[in-house]
Amino acid sequence: MYRYTDKELDLMGRLLRAEAVGEGPDGMLKVGNVVNNRIKATCDVFKNLTTLNQVIYQRNAFAAINSPLFNGSRATTKEKDLAKKSFRGHKLWPSTRALWFHSMDKNDCRPTWFNQPLTGKYKNHCFYRPKDDCSLG
Repeated sequence: MYRYTDKELDLMGRLLRAEAVGEGPDGMLKVGNVVNNRIKATCDVFKNLTTLNQVIYQRNAFAAINSPLFNGSRATTKEKDLAKKSFRGHKLWPSTRALWFHSMDKNDCRPTWFNQPLTGKYKNHCFYRPKDDCSLG
């Protein structure tokens, strides 16, 4: 469980919208899983990130932070509710242990992405877990 502020709740809600509004509530929650996993991760480029702000604004982490969907307005009540659910630790496969995701390449997911194995896909997103035994808190 991540202890969040009102500002962080809005930030997470806006990120979920910007990254996955077209994927519906479950797709948005799966993105939330990746965000929370990165906060907890003790490996790779995430090992020194401990706050939501650090994870979301990490260099080259989320392309959607430059989008009007992210910057255009505050999170809605529905988006905040999804963010709360995510912060409480609600996990959905295939993002349960995923640290990465991207939109599908040519209607399919690559078996690896930056040498990390595919865990599965949901609608237009492919999810990848660390190939080593990365602790997620």
